[in-house]
Amino acid sequence: MRYTFLHPQYFFLLAVLIPMIWWYLRKQKKAYASLQLSTLQGFASLPKSGKDWLRHLPFICRLLTLTFLIIALARPQSSDSLQNITTEGIDIMISLDISGSMQAMDFKPNRLEAAKDVAINFIKGRPNDRMGLVIFAAESFTQCPLTLDHNVLTNLFRDVRLGMLEDGTAIGMGLATAVNRIKDSEAKSKVIILLSDGENNRGAIAPLQAADIAKTFGVRVYTIGVGTIGTAPMPVQTVFGQQTQQVEVRIDEPMLKEIANTTGGQYFRATDKNKLAAIYQEIDQLEKNKIKVQEYTKHKEEFLPFILIAAFFLLTEIFLKNLVLRMLP
Repeated sequence: MRYTFLHPQYFFLLAVLIPMIWWYLRKQKKAYASLQLSTLQGFASLPKSGKDWLRHLPFICRLLTLTFLIIALARPQSSDSLQNITTEGIDIMISLDISGSMQAMDFKPNRLEAAKDVAINFIKGRPNDRMGLVIFAAESFTQCPLTLDHNVLTNLFRDVRLGMLEDGTAIGMGLATAVNRIKDSEAKSKVIILLSDGENNRGAIAPLQAADIAKTFGVRVYTIGVGTIGTAPMPVQTVFGQQTQQVEVRIDEPMLKEIANTTGGQYFRATDKNKLAAIYQEIDQLEKNKIKVQEYTKHKEEFLPFILIAAFFLLTEIFLKNLVLRMLP
């Protein structure tokens, strides 16, 4: 429950209290005649009457009356909100190539780090979807199963490093592992984003065989080929230490396209980080989750208590002025 004021502009009327207080203080100074005496020592022990203590209370009550009336004019309201959210869940597994060629520097700082940054931003933009991560090189490994805890997933994404797995490119194994992790999902849409920069050269499962398995389980696969056209700079270890050399970029695009077509997905080619980010944005639009929000707000007027309090102080002022102060000596 929260409280709001329908007409908060009425609070500016509180400024009227300032000249009222000034006028009252000035009036009090003029209410007594002045008389010069050589000393006040003889009057120091005289007791003060009850009237001296109570004579300011009517004015205080008047100020409080006006204050609570102004609050009532501002129309205080309490509101209760009820919100129902219905989501059509989409489960997404990202299958990420971490083979040695992902250290190529045609993406800044390299392909792997650029892919991680873009994927993390993609994850942040889909808080209502379960997501997970599979990494692959010569073999595949589930870095994070499907989860709604995107903080954990993001941290595990950042922990991915080159050299975590034996070097090689087992695209079929990377896809098959992702399918195995998502196939039993009850989500209405099951999606795999497969990102690779090379050709399948390792693994016991062929990429197209893995695509057929994905199709069987109703999994849609979006494939992304990462790398510039032609050659790319790559750090290479030589007898003179690590040097940067131009290496031919070889991506099996026909195979990646066939995987996407078999499963009802799409193939994309990313030649730089900005293009990769645009691809993730396009996938985000293609697989937009549906959120249905129903909100009900109930408002209740709360001005009556303030009017009653103002009436109490008004009656108290009248009572003090017309009865109590007149009866006191």
